[in-house]
Amino acid sequence: MSETVRAQMASPAASRLRRRRAVTADRLIAVLLIAPSAAAIAVFVYGFIGFTAFASFTKWDNLSPDFTWVGWKNYAALFNTVRFQIDLGNTVTFTLLFLAICLSVGFTLAVLLDRGIRGEAFFRSIYLFPLALSFIVTGVVWRWLLNPGSAQLGTAGVNLLLERIGLGMLKTGWYTDPRIGIKAVVIAAVWQLSGYVMAMYLAGLRGIPEELREAARVDGANDFQVYRSIIVPLLHPITLGAIIILGHISLKIFDLVVAMTGPGPGFSSDVPAFFMFDTTFRGNNFAQGSGIAVILLLMVAVLIVPYLVFSLRTETQR
Repeated sequence: MSETVRAQMASPAASRLRRRRAVTADRLIAVLLIAPSAAAIAVFVYGFIGFTAFASFTKWDNLSPDFTWVGWKNYAALFNTVRFQIDLGNTVTFTLLFLAICLSVGFTLAVLLDRGIRGEAFFRSIYLFPLALSFIVTGVVWRWLLNPGSAQLGTAGVNLLLERIGLGMLKTGWYTDPRIGIKAVVIAAVWQLSGYVMAMYLAGLRGIPEELREAARVDGANDFQVYRSIIVPLLHPITLGAIIILGHISLKIFDLVVAMTGPGPGFSSDVPAFFMFDTTFRGNNFAQGSGIAVILLLMVAVLIVPYLVFSLRTETQR
């Protein structure tokens, strides 16, 4: 057999070998590039989560670490704490009101803008402007606006506006009134994030073909029926995404409460994240603070994990 024939027979095998080596080298390079980030995440995210969970089962209640195992005692004591019970109730109230009002206001604004009103770009920018602010800035601003005033300084903020327009009977203590408490924080949170929900819904509305609406109108449907039977069902993925985003924000809300109200009278505006901060960094009870952190993580996971599983199954089916 000549050398030329041997070379031609060997060339396919040699080519496959070179391709395999190239693929192996590419994979090795990819692993080496990802490895530092993966190691950092493993240590500084999952490692610290694991350490926090471990600390919640110990007797670490001062500056000196004490890893004596106490089991579920910290959690039992936590759920028997009146402040934590109030915090959980405040979280439920805040989440329900925050989601309901944000979705309603955001959808309404999106529908109005979708009609092609004059100055749409201007109004869209105005609605989105609060999103550019941090919760700290929002909390400070709304703390001024909802300041109930005093006997020495008189009426201030929103109460002064109500007084000037003849609605003085609506004046209230806002965040200083235990009956309102966390509801005052809802106002500030809705102001900041309803524009974001508006943008999500507006993008969804602009993605619905106009032919569907026209076909429904030809069949005799009015505007309300078009929205109820066609548009709202098609916007279900947008609504679900907004609920997930807003829900996890509401469950771990902290900075807005710190800047605006603090725990409030009778813990009326307190939340678990603020309680965790007080317990851990002011009371030096690291075990109980870790327990609160773990509970917050589980609350957020209960909201997000089913959504991730649903999204993964949907992508797999496609």
